[in-house]
Parts: sequence; C-alpha cells; structure tokens
Amino acid sequence: MKDKTTFSFLIKYVFKKWFLLATSIICALVTVVGSLYIPILSGHGIDLVIEKGRVDFDSLKLIIFQALIVIAITIVAQLLLSLSNNRLTSSVVYEIRKDIMAKIHKLPISYIDSHKNGDTVSRMIADVETLSDGLLMGFTQVFTGVLTILGTLAFMLVMNWKITLVVVLVTPLSFFVAGFVSKKTYSLFEVQTKERSTQVSFINEMVSGQKVVRAFAKEEDNLNKFVDMNNALKDASLKATFFSSLTNPSTRFVNSLVYAMVAIFGGISIIVTGGLSVGELTIFLSYANQYTKPFNEISGVLTEFQNALACADRIKELLSEKEIEEKEDAKTEKKENFEVIDFKEISFSYVPTQKLIEHFSLEVLRGKRVAIVGPTGCGKTTLINLLMRFYDVNSGEIMMDDENIKDYTRQAYRENFGMVLQETWLRKGSIRYNVTLGQDFSDEEVIEACKKCHAHSFIMRMPNGYDTEITEDGGNLSNGQKQLLCIARVMLMNPPILILDEATSSIDTRTELKVQDAFASLMKGKTSFIVAHRLSTIKNADVILVMKDGNIIEQGNHDELIQKGGFYKELYESQWADDVKNAI
Repeated sequence: MKDKTTFSFLIKYVFKKWFLLATSIICALVTVVGSLYIPILSGHGIDLVIEKGRVDFDSLKLIIFQALIVIAITIVAQLLLSLSNNRLTSSVVYEIRKDIMAKIHKLPISYIDSHKNGDTVSRMIADVETLSDGLLMGFTQVFTGVLTILGTLAFMLVMNWKITLVVVLVTPLSFFVAGFVSKKTYSLFEVQTKERSTQVSFINEMVSGQKVVRAFAKEEDNLNKFVDMNNALKDASLKATFFSSLTNPSTRFVNSLVYAMVAIFGGISIIVTGGLSVGELTIFLSYANQYTKPFNEISGVLTEFQNALACADRIKELLSEKEIEEKEDAKTEKKENFEVIDFKEISFSYVPTQKLIEHFSLEVLRGKRVAIVGPTGCGKTTLINLLMRFYDVNSGEIMMDDENIKDYTRQAYRENFGMVLQETWLRKGSIRYNVTLGQDFSDEEVIEACKKCHAHSFIMRMPNGYDTEITEDGGNLSNGQKQLLCIARVMLMNPPILILDEATSSIDTRTELKVQDAFASLMKGKTSFIVAHRLSTIKNADVILVMKDGNIIEQGNHDELIQKGGFYKELYESQWADDVKNAI
C-alpha cells in the first residue's frame, strides 16, 4: 500500500508535463509498430526466396524499399522518444526539487530543529538523483516494453492463435519471478537509502565541525564510527544488489523457454499440418524474441524502480510534513505603528512533559530597551523564539497594541524586526550581497551602514572591497568580521524592533565599545530586546528582566537591581570578579 501511494505521488508530477508524456507515448507507439512491421517484411522476403529458381526480385525490391522507409521512421521516433523522456525526467526532477526547497521554507522551525540537516540534504540531492535515474529508465523502457508486449500478442493472435496460447500460458511465470524479486528488493533498497542518509548526515557534521574534532582529538573515534556506517551501507547495498541481480537471469530463463516452445510447436506445425510457412515461422520466432525481451528489460527496470520508489517515499514524506499554519484572514501588510508589545500569561514548552515558561507576562512600551539575562537554559532564547513566532505559544497571547500577532502572517509580522544572533549566517556571494541580502540599496547606504558598525575598514582591506566573494558560511572571514557584517545588515534595514542575541560576543572589547555606541544610536526610538551574558553591555537598558526557570524573578534597571541585592547582583558581581581575576 505504501508503494502505491508513492507511485500516485510520482504520477501527479508526471501528468503535469502531459505534452511531453503524450509525445513520449506516441513516439513509443510508432517505434513499436515499426519494430513489429520489420519481421513481417522479413518473413515475406524469406518466402519469396525459399524455393530454388523461383526468386521474385521485383517483390523483393519493394519489400526492401518498404523496410528502409519503416527503419527511417522508427529511428526518428526513437530519437524523439529519447529526447522527450530526458526532457520529461528533467522537468519532473526540477519540479520536485523546487517543491522541496519551497517546502523547507514553509516547515516550522521545530521540524528543522528536530531533524538532521544532512538527512534533509540527502533527500533533496541523493534521493532525487536516484529517483531521476529510475524515472528515466522507466520512461525509456517501460513504455516501449509494454507496447511491444501488447503489439506482438496482437500480431501473433492474428497469425496463429494456438502457438500464441502457448506463449501466454508461460508468461505468468515470468511475472511471478519478477514480482517476487521486486517485493524483496524494495525493502532492501529502503534500508539502503536510510543508511546512506545516516552516512551523509554524519559526513556533513564532521566536515562542518573539523576544527572541533581535531581540537578534541576525536579523529580516530569518528573514523571508527564512519567505518561502522560505511559497513552498514555496504551490507545493505550488497543485499539489495544481489536480490535485484536475480531478476534478469530468472526472467531470461523463462523467456528462453518461451522461445524454445514456439520453435518446437511452429516446426511441428510446418512438418505435420503445413499450417505455417517457413517465413511465417521466422516471423513468429522474431515476435517470440521481441515479446520476451521487454520482460528482461522491464524486470531490470523494476529493480531500479524499487530503489527509486524507496527514495521517492522519503521525498514524499518530507513534502507531506505539516506546514506552518496561518489564519485565513491574516493580514499580509506589516503593522506600521504600535505603542506596546504585551506578553499576556503565555506558557510554552518544547516537550509537553518538560515545562519551561509558565504564565509569563510582560509589557514593553515602544522605544524601550529591554535586556534579558539569566543562567543558561532559563528561557531567554525561547522568549525570543516566541516573540519572532519561530514557535507559537501553547497558551496565552502576544499582542501588538490590541492585535494578536497571529492576526498577521509571519512574513508580514517579521518585517518589523531586525535580528543579530550569536550564530552568524553568511552565504556564498559578495560582501555587498550578504549585507543587503539582495535588496535594493545604494552603495552609499551600504557603506554608511558598514561604517556605523566599524566594518568598512576591514572590508576595504579585502582584495575586492565590497565585491569580495565570501566562501561558504564565511569561511574566509574571522568570527568577529562575520558578526560585524550581520550587524551591518540590521543597521542597513533599520527596522522598528531590534533583537540582539549576544550580538557582539565574537568582537574584541575595543570594537565592541564602538559598536555599542552605534547600537545606542540605532536603538533611539526603537523597541529593542537584548539577550546578553556579559552584563556590562546592558547597564544602560531601560528594563532588565532577570529570568530563572522560565519566569521573571527580578525586573528593573541596573541600579535598582543592584540595590535590591538579589540574583542579578550575584550574577553581576560574579562576572565583575571574574573580570578582575582575568585582568590580574
């Protein structure tokens, strides 16, 4: 049942390209008719030359002329068939990859957080590539194979129904063999794709984390893990390949049996009853060969197609994941002006059995700078995730004035925000592109934003300035340089709400002081949420929220919290003592 739903999933994509599909079927039909007509001409030709001294050269010339025309038409049809099948396969794969990429952007962040990146990449690249190979073989051989089988049966029935009956009676044996092997190979290829996905995920992690791996001398351990994964993939591949390779020789045996039985019954018919001529027997033998050949090809395709179906099932599984839901009447334009952001009795947990934030309330007026501090795991980043609607609250409401943030689409809502995270994200491309993210800003605006965050000086020292190409994930930049570019990106966007999550963690102290001044200028009139571990960076915040175990335990400005002598004072003095020790 599982492979039936997967097959219907593929058919939907194929039918979207109905013109190419129709072209392929028509060309396959012409190819089959041409290949079936040639044996008839050959048989008639044999009958014209079989008796000594009675060769009809005029009729032979006509047959040869007809054969040349049929061969030419068949060659053209085969060429068009090949082109149509390649175009059809490429189009289907293109649509699937496009849908996967679109799906990734619509999946909730919870899916991204709970699934390995390597697994998702494997489905989009390796699985789609395997599916492409299976589809191409299917389009190329299945169409012509099925039509050849039906065509030869029709021609043989017209010529001699008794011998045709012998062929038909033996045929189910070939289907039985192919069906038995294909069912076994599907489950084995499914295991193979899962093992390959696990290996790709591991490789992705190891390549991206090579510095950490080497720093902790984990090369040998990781190599041993990879060897185990590689062995598991090898075993799965060998089993799948072994069972799939049984199909062809098994069906060939059945096909040879069909050919032999046609020859025996045909020969008896010529000798005993004279019901067939030598030329007609030749046609029958040719048809028997043509009839059985597609079973070999289709059985070979079936094993590959089982592999393709296993990959298609993983692709379908990804595309069937539940997408982010928006209200039907959600507003698509951002809210231009607001006076307050209000957290009303919100509760949230990533795992239902592990409570995190419960009955949390907070009112933030427009233009205020709100700092969020607390120990690791207290809910600081979770609060930002809820504010950005990366996750939705389990209960309660987050309001902008008197409107629930769910009244807006996520895209429209997030247009109000600019965000700088501790983890930087840059893509392969120029420095200018990574600052603007492809939006239409003038060079003067880009340079001004980079000057404000003190990134301009290091950019101009790069080989091509703002046109310098950044390698994947900013590999040719330091962590501090990457963070400055992310800060410049937000300064250029100039949004009404800022979220700074350890935004200067990778920057040296001197540059940090300058960037903090730039931030202070940027935050004027803007609502800002600042997550910080270094408490010295948030002393000027209007409100400091001290969180612990998902709740606000203290609230006030820096001086007020120090005077209270509570948990904030302990955190601040412990950091101050550490700074003194480090200085000494």
